[in-house]
Amino acid sequence: MTEIVYRKMYTQLFNAVTDALEHMGRAEFYNAMAVLKKAQCETEETFILWEEGREED
Repeated sequence: MTEIVYRKMYTQLFNAVTDALEHMGRAEFYNAMAVLKKAQCETEETFILWEEGREED
């Protein structure tokens, strides 16, 4: 299970970096920042929910 969660978090962040780089290539720096911040929050939420689930076991 641990590997699956880390793989999901990696994918969330990697895809966001890819999207942010595309925005940066078009000089859309605010959009790039927004994509990265959203991914940061979503990935943190994934980790926290996983950690909470582990504590209940």
